[in-house]
Amino acid sequence: MQYRSLGRSGLKVSALAMGTFTFGGKGPFAMVGEHGVADARRLIDCCLDHGVNFVDTANMYSTGLAEEIVGEALEGRRDRVVLSSKARMRIGDGPNDEGASRWHLIRECDRSLKRLKTDHIDVYHIHEWDGSTPVEETMAALDTLIGQGKIRYAGCSNYTGWQLMKSLMASERHGLARFVTQQIHYTLEAREAEYELLPISVDQGIGVTVWSPLAAGLLSGKHRRDRPVAPGSRQEKGWTEPPVRDMERLWRIVDELLAIAGDHGVEAAQVALAWTLTRPAVASLIVGGRSVEQFEANFRALDLTLSQAELQRLDAVSRPPLIYPHWHQDQFARPRFGPADGLLGA
Repeated sequence: MQYRSLGRSGLKVSALAMGTFTFGGKGPFAMVGEHGVADARRLIDCCLDHGVNFVDTANMYSTGLAEEIVGEALEGRRDRVVLSSKARMRIGDGPNDEGASRWHLIRECDRSLKRLKTDHIDVYHIHEWDGSTPVEETMAALDTLIGQGKIRYAGCSNYTGWQLMKSLMASERHGLARFVTQQIHYTLEAREAEYELLPISVDQGIGVTVWSPLAAGLLSGKHRRDRPVAPGSRQEKGWTEPPVRDMERLWRIVDELLAIAGDHGVEAAQVALAWTLTRPAVASLIVGGRSVEQFEANFRALDLTLSQAELQRLDAVSRPPLIYPHWHQDQFARPRFGPADGLLGA
C-alpha cells in the first residue's frame, strides 16, 4: 500500500480508501448494495489486510445505517483507521434537518459519533455547499468541533472553486481551522475538476480524495459499446449518477482503457485507477465493492505503472475543452503560468 499526505496536514492516508456506500441498502441505496455487519466486517478485514487505513462514510448513507454498520464492524480496531464522515444533506423532515448551520453540524456530529461508536471522527466533511448559511458560521462550527476533540480535521465535498476559496479565506480572516481536504468526483470521463478544483488544491495545499473513481463502474470495462448497461450493475437497476453528456466520448475512453489493459494483462478498472493516482494533489481514491474479489482487483492498480506514452493516449481521448477564460489565458498568459495554472488537460 502507498500512503500519502492529506494536503498540508501531517495525516497519512492510504492511496486507496474504503468506501461504505454499499453498507445498509436502505431506500435508493439498495441499488448499490445491501451489506450488513457480517459482510462489512469481511470487506473491512480484506481492506485492512491490504494496508488500507482510510474508511469513508456519511450520515446520509442509508440514513445513518451505514455509520452504524461501520461502528459495529470496526469495534475493537477503530484505532487502525482514519475514519471519515460527512454531514449537510437532508436527513429528516424538519427545517433544520439539512444544511451547514452550527445547529445542524454539531447535532449531526454527535449523532454520527454515537452510531460510529467512537469519541472522534478523524476527517469530517461538509458534504455539499449551503448557500443559506454564512460561511463564517460553518467554519466556526467546525473549529468548535475540532476544539472539543470531536473531529481532528475538516474537509468539504462537492464545492465549486469560489465556494472553496471563500471558505478558506473565512478561516484565514477569523483565525479558524481550515479545510485540509476536499472530496470530489474526478475520473477520466469527468475531468471538470481541472478547471478550478485541482489548481486550488495545488495552490492552497488541499488534499484531494476522489469519490466514485470508476464513475459508478462505467470505467470498469464491464460496460462497453455493444453492451452499454452491464448485467447486474447499478445502472441496470436505475442508478443515474454520474451523468454522462457524451456517450461516444465515454466509449472512446473505455476503448483506450481496454487496449492499455490488454497490453499489461490487467483490467480496465486498474488502468483507470492508476491514471487517477498520477494526478496532482490526489491523496486517495475511495473505492467500493460488493465482494472481496472486487476490492482485491482494485488493489492491483497500485502495482501498475503507466508509461508517459500511455498517459498521453488517455489524455488524448479524455482531455476537457478549454472554456473561457482558460482558452484566453492559454493564448496570452502561458509564459507566466505558475505551478497551479497549467494543470488543465495536462
